[in-house]
Amino acid sequence: MGYAQLVIGPAGSGKSTYCYNLQQHCESIGRSVHIVNLDPAAEDFKYSVAIDIRELISLEDVMDELNLGPNGGLIYCMEHLEENLEDWLAEQLEDYLDDDYLVFDCPGQIELYSHIPVFRTFVDQLRRWNYNVCAVYLLDSQFVSDITKYLSGCMASLSAMVQLELPHVNVLTKMDLVTNKKEIEKYE
Repeated sequence: MGYAQLVIGPAGSGKSTYCYNLQQHCESIGRSVHIVNLDPAAEDFKYSVAIDIRELISLEDVMDELNLGPNGGLIYCMEHLEENLEDWLAEQLEDYLDDDYLVFDCPGQIELYSHIPVFRTFVDQLRRWNYNVCAVYLLDSQFVSDITKYLSGCMASLSAMVQLELPHVNVLTKMDLVTNKKEIEKYE
């Protein structure tokens, strides 16, 4: 049985930074971890990329060839991945052992986790391949500065939790950027 973690959340919430820090931590304790980039728009990585969706499809190419905007292009890319799970992704995962830990750095378009079935299909396929999967939902701590933003972030997280039906951990990120730490205490 393999183990996998989906790192999800809104754009700019720190998903790639989380993946980098997780990889650094795992390396320091001698644990094998492999980061999979599932964001076809990503350009630069601090972490070592084990598998990259851009080898299958890139957002820039889709936007140019199909004359789509960034959101439509990203959905197209994810649907293309969904169609190629059995071929492309299965082949990419063949090189990893049962005790390897995979971390999927996902795009930040919330619809992909909340109401479009692409990631649900992805999760179901990982389960069929005997992966134990969990979700880590990252939310920028700036969301707790305003109750309406906080509720919106919680609802998006809940929607992803319901859609994916995975063990789910919510993480507030960028705590170092919060100037009024007393505001955070209300939510703890």
